[in-house]
Amino acid sequence: MRRLLMLIAAILTLTSPALAQDQATLVSDSLRITGDTRLIADGNVEVFFKGRRLKASRIVFDQATDRLEISGPIVLTEESGATLILASQAELAADLSEGILSSARLVLNQQLQLAANRMLRVSGRYTALQSVAASSCKVCEGDPTPLWEIRARRVVHDQVERQIYFDRAQFRVAGVPVFYIPRLRMPDPTLKRATGFLMPGIRTTSDLGTGIKLPYFIVIGKSADLTLTPYLTARKSQTLGLRYRQAFATGLVEASGWITRDRLLPGETRGYLRLQGAFALPRNFQLTFDGQTVTDPAYMLDYGLGNADRLDSRMEIKRTRRNEHIAARIISFQTLREDETDSSIPSLVADLTFHRRFSLGPLGGEGGLRLQTHNQYRSSSSPLDGPDSDGIPDGRDIGRISARIDWRRSFILPAGIEASVLGELTADAYTITDDAVYAGSTTRTHGAAGVELRWPWVKVGAGGATHVIEPVVQLLYASESADSIPNEDSALVEFDEGNLFALDRFPGSDAVERGARANIGIGWTRHDPAGWSMGVTLGRVIREADLGQFGPGSGLAGMRSDWLAAANFTLADGLALTGRLVLDDDLDLTKAEARLALNGPKTALSTSLIWAVADPLENRPEPTREITFDARRKVTPNWTANFSGRYDFVADRGTVAGMGLGFQNECVRLDVSLSRRFTSSTSVKPTTDFELSVDLVGFGSGVSAGPARTCRK
Repeated sequence: MRRLLMLIAAILTLTSPALAQDQATLVSDSLRITGDTRLIADGNVEVFFKGRRLKASRIVFDQATDRLEISGPIVLTEESGATLILASQAELAADLSEGILSSARLVLNQQLQLAANRMLRVSGRYTALQSVAASSCKVCEGDPTPLWEIRARRVVHDQVERQIYFDRAQFRVAGVPVFYIPRLRMPDPTLKRATGFLMPGIRTTSDLGTGIKLPYFIVIGKSADLTLTPYLTARKSQTLGLRYRQAFATGLVEASGWITRDRLLPGETRGYLRLQGAFALPRNFQLTFDGQTVTDPAYMLDYGLGNADRLDSRMEIKRTRRNEHIAARIISFQTLREDETDSSIPSLVADLTFHRRFSLGPLGGEGGLRLQTHNQYRSSSSPLDGPDSDGIPDGRDIGRISARIDWRRSFILPAGIEASVLGELTADAYTITDDAVYAGSTTRTHGAAGVELRWPWVKVGAGGATHVIEPVVQLLYASESADSIPNEDSALVEFDEGNLFALDRFPGSDAVERGARANIGIGWTRHDPAGWSMGVTLGRVIREADLGQFGPGSGLAGMRSDWLAAANFTLADGLALTGRLVLDDDLDLTKAEARLALNGPKTALSTSLIWAVADPLENRPEPTREITFDARRKVTPNWTANFSGRYDFVADRGTVAGMGLGFQNECVRLDVSLSRRFTSSTSVKPTTDFELSVDLVGFGSGVSAGPARTCRK
């Protein structure tokens, strides 16, 4: 029995010699001792130890030579399952730290397989393989050639450092040699972060020509890393990208950027910089920041970094609870638009908000209190409107302190009618400088109150579907006096089902909705047991007097607003359709919007249609009529196609268009994309962009395996 335990302990030290003194379990068809030194376990031999398993057909332990002879097939699985060794036979030292395995295969993380004629165990740490073929691709019996493989004369796997070293390596695609590398080091699949080159990417544009990106990843420590990405193009564009990440106990920071010298702007250094972070603060507060800047308006478009026309950098501290929201933020804007300058827009904005909801005790109902400060600064000091002709003085600076209190209480009347009493009161104090018209300090108070009647009718159909019809009438009174305050944060007004019954439809604080009015509407919803639902809303606003506070594009101008008609349709399989029309009494369109979204296992689609009349008050001198779409289709389990684009019906041309094709199986991911930007200006011109990226599964790329190859019988 003592010799048997010695044998078991010796076998288990293949993964860790220090485990030899632990107990294990051995199962075999027969077990015998010959002479005084040889122990033989024969037939379906299995050894179990702390989750590890060794399987073989025969094991012979010779105590005199302190050697193990193992006959296969041999299968050794580590506790985590990350390393698997297969062999036909082996001759090893008793502690398995030294020895030879024949016709061996090393499988790492159930992905990468290294097959060799001979495998050597060295010092219990290194596994050396001779005449190796390495791949994570599935091989079929009728087609033994993998999609890709690395052939090498010798490969060494360092189990401690989790690195794989290739000697005289040759990379092959479909059996065809592509390139030769004398020495190659790559992380094994169990290593998440390792210093070294990442897979390159190819990008071709009509402005820059063909270029290659070759990222190099540097591990700085357990909580920090740096990625350097040289990007060289055929038209002598030289770019270096960087990304630095660091994690802390309470948050993380990421800095990224690009610096370039090219022929597009000769003699100039171009670049982009972004700093992001998020931290958890005491008392459940959250700190987030996101800052970015660019040297010129065209840089981000030229190098595929995005198509934003304004960059905003912000820092925010906030906390949100069930009945409370506190936020403080600072925002800085940088414009990339041709008709704007940084000096004439609010380049620095600071806000502080406290919002609390509470019950009002004996008074009943629910109330809310909001306190807010707002400051915006322009670097220009001109009190007049400049060349941009946006109707706003280039130097106008504004400071505001606001307070708002609101209250609502509901009652149930006979016949199921729900009656509510509601109201709100706001007070604002403004300080305005560098403005020839509004300069000085001013205060404003505004109140609105009213009653609301809702009469929901509910019916359950024979098939179990639930129908709800709800007519709503809201009678409101608000003062008609207008204060001399410039409107900057409430210029874009939406009229939709979300604010049909709102006390104030202006999105900001600079403008308030004035005058007595009635909000009327009716809604119908249907909930089907099969999982789909549908809703329709129809309504309008009737005013006592036209105070000229809304533009023609809002749909709210005049004593009677336009008609609002909205509908939504949702299926259980992920299809959602929403549409909204704003029409005048002659059924002419003022504004229309439609959105279609589908998120299925094979097809994903997102498209939107916008139609709006011109409105100078909303800084829209021309009508807006455009459609956008983004579609993805899984053609086969391995192939995915995607399409995207935007079309401007006013200009009668496409704005952007793109298409892509992706392939992914158990060993490779391939992405190809082609896009075209049609618009042009003084800083950018139409360009075509082509990108290609390839990732090999099994070398620490972080890419998960896709559907495996299907073998034909």
